[in-house]
Amino acid sequence: MKRNMTIGMDLGDQKNVVVAMDETGKEIETKTIRNTEFSLRKFFSRYCDATVAIEAGTHSPWISRLLKEIGCTVYVGNPRKLRIIWDSNDKSDLRDARILAMVCRVEPRLLWPITHRDRQAYADLGIIKARDTLVQNRVRMINHIRSVTKTSGSRISKCSTPSFSKRAPDYIPKELRGPLDPLITTIDHLTQQIKEMDRQINKLCKKYSETEKLLQVPGVGPITALAFVLTIEDPHRFTKSRQVGAFLGLTPKRDQSGKCDKQLRISKAGNTYLRSLLVSCGHYIIGPFGPECDLRAFGLSMVLRGGKNAKKRAAVALARKLAVLLHRLWISDQKYNCFYSDVANTAA
Repeated sequence: MKRNMTIGMDLGDQKNVVVAMDETGKEIETKTIRNTEFSLRKFFSRYCDATVAIEAGTHSPWISRLLKEIGCTVYVGNPRKLRIIWDSNDKSDLRDARILAMVCRVEPRLLWPITHRDRQAYADLGIIKARDTLVQNRVRMINHIRSVTKTSGSRISKCSTPSFSKRAPDYIPKELRGPLDPLITTIDHLTQQIKEMDRQINKLCKKYSETEKLLQVPGVGPITALAFVLTIEDPHRFTKSRQVGAFLGLTPKRDQSGKCDKQLRISKAGNTYLRSLLVSCGHYIIGPFGPECDLRAFGLSMVLRGGKNAKKRAAVALARKLAVLLHRLWISDQKYNCFYSDVANTAA
C-alpha cells in the first residue's frame, strides 16, 4: 500500500481513466478500469488512504460513497469551475484525469468541491423527479391529442388536466379513435400514478418535519418544500441565508474590471430543478390567484416598472427572495408573517 498518493479519475459510463501520482507529483500509474464496484474495489484496495479527485456527474454519487467506504479522501470537483479541463484543444480522458490529480495535489479548493446528499435523500427526491417526468409526458400527450383533433376540424373544450381523459373522447372524431384511444388510456393511467405520488409526497412531508415551517409561505406547496429540504439537506452549511440564492444560481453573475461593472444575467448554478420550482412559485405569487402578501407586492412593483420580460424578471427576483426566506424559516423557530414589512416598521 502506497501512502501520500493523489489520484485523478475521469469517470465514464463504461470505463474510468485513472492517473496516480506520488507525493512529489510523479506519475506512477495510469490505468483504465471498468466502471463497476468490483473493479473499483480491486484497484483502490492498493490506495486505500489516497486522496482522490473526480468530477461531479451521473456516477459520482455512488463512486464517491464507495471510495470513502474504502478509506480514501474524496473531492468531487464542480465541472462549472474546472475550465482548465473542458476548455481545451486537446481534450482526452487521460488528460482530464491527469489535471484532476495535479489540481488536487496542489490545492483541493481549486476543485470547488461539492458534497453529494446521502442515499435516502436521493431515493426520496427520486419520487419528486419521477412525478415531474410523469407530468411532463402527460402534458405532451394531451397537447398531441388536442393538435391532431384540430386538424380534423374538431376542438376539445377546455377542461382540467385530471378530467381530460374523461371528457376528450366526446370530441374526438370516429376516424381518430383508433390512434388516439391508447393515448387517452395512458393519460388516465398517468393521472392515477400522479395522484399516488402526491400521496407519497405528503407522507414524506410528515417524515421531514422541517417542511411544515416552509409551508407557511403562501405559494409554496409540498413539492417545493420537500425538494428544498432534500436538496439543501444541511441548512447550517450556509453562514448566511442570503448565500442560498447564490447557491441555487439565482443571483447575477459578475464581470467587474476597473470602472467597468457589467449587469449580467443570473448564474444558473446549482440545482436546476429546485431553481425552476422556486421560479414557478414566483410566477404563482404574482399571478391572478396569488395571495395578498408582501412578496406579491414586491413582485408586482417590479412588473409595473416595465421593461423587457418584466414579469419573468420579477418571478426570478421572487424566487431568490423565497430561497433566502425558506432557509431563514428553516433554521429559526419564527412564524412567518405575510406582511412582515408592517411588523418591521412597527418595531422601528
